[in-house]
Amino acid sequence: MKDLDTSANLGKFQDRAVTAKGEARATVALTNPQTLWFNTGTLCNIECVNCYIESSPTNDKLVYITADEVQDYLNQIKARKWPVTEIAFTGGEPFMNPQMIEIMRRSLDVGYDVLVLTNAMRPMMRKTMQAGILELNAAYPGKLTFRISVDHYRADLHDAERGAGALEKTIIGMAWLRDNGVRMAVAGRSVFGDSDEDSRAGYAAFYAEHGFDIDAQDPGMTVLFPEMDETVEVPEITTACWGILDKSPDAVMCASSRMVVKRKGAATPAVLACTLLPYSPEFELGASLEEAEKDVALNHPHCAKFCVLGGASCSA
Repeated sequence: MKDLDTSANLGKFQDRAVTAKGEARATVALTNPQTLWFNTGTLCNIECVNCYIESSPTNDKLVYITADEVQDYLNQIKARKWPVTEIAFTGGEPFMNPQMIEIMRRSLDVGYDVLVLTNAMRPMMRKTMQAGILELNAAYPGKLTFRISVDHYRADLHDAERGAGALEKTIIGMAWLRDNGVRMAVAGRSVFGDSDEDSRAGYAAFYAEHGFDIDAQDPGMTVLFPEMDETVEVPEITTACWGILDKSPDAVMCASSRMVVKRKGAATPAVLACTLLPYSPEFELGASLEEAEKDVALNHPHCAKFCVLGGASCSA
């Protein structure tokens, strides 16, 4: 893990129940579980400058999850009667996982929509992966979406994060998906300082240039994530904030989703409260979905900046 200067929030986010000022900390109940996320493993074919999970060709802190382990949680969804509609996969790069096609197949086979976050680069473009993607897209029409990481529509800015030539390689993958009728969305970032309006106009031009059928104005299809910088001062979210902000806790991501990870050396996977905090022990809720039904205390800067104040969500 990288050493971060967290002095901006010194004294904050220390106690699950109360803030630094002694006020009651806000919590969020799992009221409507719609998405179950799986981290397929932290290994990635590239290493990005600001990757929140520090994925790289050598980071295996979260190891490859298996199709049988995913199947167990799919069974638990039914047993717990969770109203899940979407199974989503993130990494690392999901297509580094050798069982990714079978994992997707099992999720689609029981009727869920499947969302895969990918950089659309070489791992996805291997022949075995291409063949599997085409088979699944044909067998389960309208059920599969790939959300492609395009940090910025300008190659110089995207490549500054992901390495020289990265956007060009991603465009090749996106063109293959386009030509084979696979539905795409895009994940961009706000680190570059563009306004939302300017960003969406830029993505719209990028899509038009390459013939990508992606709606730049739909926040579910072009997702612009606020930055997750733990060195920036953010307020702690108290129970009073819901009324002050005129926001319902049901709108926060942990009210509708959980994420499953497999830690290196662990005997079994674990269920986390949030996709954004894979290395924070207090956000690990247990090994089962039943254990993961407990309330989540918003005891991290990301809870405030990304979810409550930023209004972002990782789901479609």
